[in-house]
Amino acid sequence: MNGMASDHNTSSQEEYLPHYLQKEDPFASKLSREADIVAGFYLTVIGILSTLGNGYVIFMSSKRKKKLRPAEIMTVNLAVCDLGISVVGKPFSIISFFSHRWVFGWMGCRWYGWAGFFFGCGSLITMTAVSLDRYLKICHLSYGTWLKRHHAFICLAIIWAYATFWATVPFAGVGSYAPEPFGTSCTLDWWLAQASVAGQAFILSILFFCLLFPTAVIVFSYVKIILKVKSSTKEVAHYDTRIQNSHILEMKLTKVAMLICAGFLIAWIPYAVVSVWSAFGRPDSVPIQFSVVPTLLAKSAAMYNPIIYQVIDCKFACCRSGGLKTSEKSSLKKSRMYTISAHRDSTAMNETQVEV
Repeated sequence: MNGMASDHNTSSQEEYLPHYLQKEDPFASKLSREADIVAGFYLTVIGILSTLGNGYVIFMSSKRKKKLRPAEIMTVNLAVCDLGISVVGKPFSIISFFSHRWVFGWMGCRWYGWAGFFFGCGSLITMTAVSLDRYLKICHLSYGTWLKRHHAFICLAIIWAYATFWATVPFAGVGSYAPEPFGTSCTLDWWLAQASVAGQAFILSILFFCLLFPTAVIVFSYVKIILKVKSSTKEVAHYDTRIQNSHILEMKLTKVAMLICAGFLIAWIPYAVVSVWSAFGRPDSVPIQFSVVPTLLAKSAAMYNPIIYQVIDCKFACCRSGGLKTSEKSSLKKSRMYTISAHRDSTAMNETQVEV
């Protein structure tokens, strides 16, 4: 009987043994060499485009750093986070994919996992702050008008502290970073939830504070903005042509602003779903070949924003040719921040700067 109990306990422990402890070499690639080469080329292209695009945004902003508005400062911070993911993280995974194994050991794995989580969390929290800023300035103008540059810098300090805290918590013994099931990348150790209640509490905390709560704030803010813009449509219809054109511009800007956050969430949500399933589903129920696709999609998130900015530039070039002033042309072209106006009557407009 004692022998049977011992066998049962052993099998129970093996059931919760994470994939990186089941094999002698957790960093060996579980994909074919051809698949690794394709993934390596894919990440190389993504990395180059992201680095050039976000680097350009930062460079252009640095030329007028003393004139940056609060919303523009948040845009620069988002570009810094995206650039950090590309410069600090992607070279590790690109080299590993081409090498057909993770070549940087456990120390490099933990660093890579920390950097990816840190910059990814920073990006999402920055978008959350931006959505709240837009919500206040469009739906509650009396609150939005007092937001100044020093408030933006305080917000940046909070964002970086928030991202640093949650990315560093695993090193305090309540979590960890570990290799992905396919071996050539590293991430948060989602498999801790399979081992203990403490692991489940840690993973649930990460999910709530670093994904669900920020996403809920973003969705709430943009839903309220859409409702606010739609509710003003009838009023604006009675105004002159210039105000009507400005209102149409507001609608376009709101949609494009939402597109920035939507691109980020679309890239990361599949990865989050697979990670949650790995944490709370049946162990090893996610096929290795399937798990690599959401990972590669998530790594492309840093590339989207510069592309969206260029699309916005084209849209505004068309709008400016419709009759905006020459001085407004130069200002709008230099900065990547645009105006959404709230109209109270036919003789005055209250303008609030909204980041795109």
